[in-house]
Amino acid sequence: MAIYMLSDPHLSLTADKPMDIFGARWENYIEKLKNNWTETVSEDDTVVIPGDISWGMGFDTAAEDLTFIHNLPGRKIIGKGNHDYWWQTMAKLNRFKEELGADSIDFLFNNAYLCEDFIIAGTRGWTLEANYSEEDLKIVNREAGRLRMSLEAAKKLGETTLGAETVVFLHYPPSFGGIVCRQLVDVMHEYGVKRCFYGHIHSVNPAILDRFADDIPIYCISADLIGFKPMKLNKFQAV
Repeated sequence: MAIYMLSDPHLSLTADKPMDIFGARWENYIEKLKNNWTETVSEDDTVVIPGDISWGMGFDTAAEDLTFIHNLPGRKIIGKGNHDYWWQTMAKLNRFKEELGADSIDFLFNNAYLCEDFIIAGTRGWTLEANYSEEDLKIVNREAGRLRMSLEAAKKLGETTLGAETVVFLHYPPSFGGIVCRQLVDVMHEYGVKRCFYGHIHSVNPAILDRFADDIPIYCISADLIGFKPMKLNKFQAV
């Protein structure tokens, strides 16, 4: 019963959005993802997917993509990415899931989940700017509030689960090019978060990515950067 993670599958089984225009690594990516997933993940495992699940613009065009995810082995906990235009309220998301019969999917949205020795928390986050516009500042503050709600839920779960580590999953990176999203990172500090995983970034050499947001280790798990193979979440080891 392991925990795995992979972000940004960018499924487009209904939408006309070919991903191979972004480079050779995206050729036959859905087949790669399916094969790697089924070889790696068992039905007793959980996979966290922090965003950019489907190119669908609504439930009708995202349905086939969510069904594809559901039919893969394991439980899936999925968050919202910047391209998940089909995402709506939690009530509507759960109703959509029920209509699809996709009971292996749960949504990470102002909440948290206990999975083995980990508590999964997170939110979408927001784009990084050295100086936010007034509108962007409203959005990033709202995302910080959502992260706080998620970490409060995680804290309550932790009170009854001795030794479980709370791990944060964002869609956007909390730090990139030395620019830190102070609003989100401060919330992570407040709740003692030791690690954060994110997606959103593509077609770069992973070696150039920031390894820390302040002193919190951060890791990019975008599908193309990890070979379209879910990565196992191991127990935290202090350096």
